[in-house]
Amino acid sequence: MYVSLPVEPAALPVKPASLPIKPDLLPVKPATTVELMRDCLRSLRHQHKDDDAKVKRAFQTLLIYVRNIANNPDEGKFRKIRLSNPAFLDRVGIFKEGIEFLELCGFERVGGGNFLCIPPEKTDMAVLRSAGQVLNSALTNPFFGLLSR
Repeated sequence: MYVSLPVEPAALPVKPASLPIKPDLLPVKPATTVELMRDCLRSLRHQHKDDDAKVKRAFQTLLIYVRNIANNPDEGKFRKIRLSNPAFLDRVGIFKEGIEFLELCGFERVGGGNFLCIPPEKTDMAVLRSAGQVLNSALTNPFFGLLSR
């Protein structure tokens, strides 16, 4: 005994839209901060794919910065990074995307551009939590950054 598929009724004719939609009039959705963060980390991984250990160390260090502020929001020492700090330069500062990521988290250049600082009044805990999630994904997902847009 054979089972066959049911016969489909004839397709109904489709009416054309009364007004044509022009592609240039469609609303453009701006990228969210989380999407920009993810793109920044993807770019860092892609641009430096031959140095996976340094990329991983940069991601770990960025996660430490973000976690320290999120866990200790009133602690001023976690809110300021000296750009000339040798440890910072070695781990994050050598990557322009690392600094861009911190700026997406809310850090601003201050002191003549010698420091990155995140003022308490401009700290967005939701952004910091999202940054932590994106960094955690970058560190634990083996496919992160391989499939770019």
